[in-house]
Amino acid sequence: MDTSRMFEFPVKEFFKQPRSLLGAGAYEQAGPEAAAMGMRHVLFVTSGLRGTGIVDECKTNFENAGVSVTVYDKVESNPKDYNVMDSYNMFAENECDGFVSIGGGSSHDTAKTAKVVAAHDGRNVNEFQGVGVSETPDTPPLISINTTVGTGAETTPFVVVTDLSSEKAPHKWVGADGAFTSTLAINDPVLCMTQPPEFVAFTGFDTLAHGMEAYVGRVQHLSCTPLGLKSVEMVQRYLREATYNPNNYEAMEGMVWAQYIAAQAFSSALLGIMHSISHAVCAYYDIHHGLNNGVGLPRVMTYNQPAAAERYADIAAAMGEDTRGLNPAQAADKGIEAVIRLAQDCGIPDNFSRVDPNYAKSEMGKGTFYENRPTKIESDDEELQAMAEHVMEDVCTPGNPRDLTVEAAKEIIRDCVYDPMVRKTTNGYRQNIWGADPNTGRMTAQRAES
Repeated sequence: MDTSRMFEFPVKEFFKQPRSLLGAGAYEQAGPEAAAMGMRHVLFVTSGLRGTGIVDECKTNFENAGVSVTVYDKVESNPKDYNVMDSYNMFAENECDGFVSIGGGSSHDTAKTAKVVAAHDGRNVNEFQGVGVSETPDTPPLISINTTVGTGAETTPFVVVTDLSSEKAPHKWVGADGAFTSTLAINDPVLCMTQPPEFVAFTGFDTLAHGMEAYVGRVQHLSCTPLGLKSVEMVQRYLREATYNPNNYEAMEGMVWAQYIAAQAFSSALLGIMHSISHAVCAYYDIHHGLNNGVGLPRVMTYNQPAAAERYADIAAAMGEDTRGLNPAQAADKGIEAVIRLAQDCGIPDNFSRVDPNYAKSEMGKGTFYENRPTKIESDDEELQAMAEHVMEDVCTPGNPRDLTVEAAKEIIRDCVYDPMVRKTTNGYRQNIWGADPNTGRMTAQRAES
């Protein structure tokens, strides 16, 4: 008997987590830790973190521990395939024996993927998309020093890379393999205090999306899923203060813990279509992944609510809403409203068409693909269709609590591009685009007018 249609994710995998150091001053242990691991010459992989002094400080720390350092500081937001290959080539040319990523998800994913490329004698990075593609777990060691309150890439077995060189370009792909996992993850809240406020907000919404998608998704991994809900509670508690008062150590430490446990949650409980949509939008417009999540999360919650109302009700409570006396759908609505308030409080734009041009076109991008991109996002029907098809092929989509169609994905993205960030309701204020028609009870995919 074929039972494949009876069970979803019948075997749940728990991915190994790297050893971790978390707390004030933890980054100062990176150099001695590298020496203790036997590293003698490491490659720093970073965006440069201009104006912070962090890279120079870390370099001194490693050199004082007797470890030589070469620096690759050209990592871009939404790391590109050529970032990975350039860093690998520098690693090989300088005969390095270990990697050190310093920054956020882009730096970590570049280094995580470069070490797998190194373990496969320089094969093209785009060959490693998908699940379990690496042919060996024996990769060079990697220390990941985190400086943001989002992504969790320092601890997960996943990477996300933008392919700009193959016939699939632009294509942002996900790789899942234990070979990508860092050897040591370091989270020091003091380093996170150097972030500009908007990046605290953007990366904080990446954390919120991680926690929510892990909690409401189809996998329901009991070793991980509860951490997702706890991370939502912590983001609600700490993100506003961390955004506008980054010198508040308690708030920044709270966000560091939130991003860390949210990453542990989705490492095994997986993600959903919020990340699939963000990957597609990043591929076409190269804007900040966390910003995408901030714009898209209320829309995705609205779409998913009919399939996971009880879990979204739990999220509403974690967001600080009083849900006593409400049914799950009503409580879930309050959770959507809470997320919109948080987004607006933290300066997340209403939609993609209002994204600042500085974020719509990567200021660091040196490749030719994005050179002629418009600085304002005004997706036409053809591009919306292409992004929707990108979403359907994304590795995160199967974990979503509600099945998705190309048409529904296209409508969600269209809403993210053009519409105001308001809760879609059935009370006459604004008809629920993806929920039940209040008169007939039938599910509808009709786009409503404000």
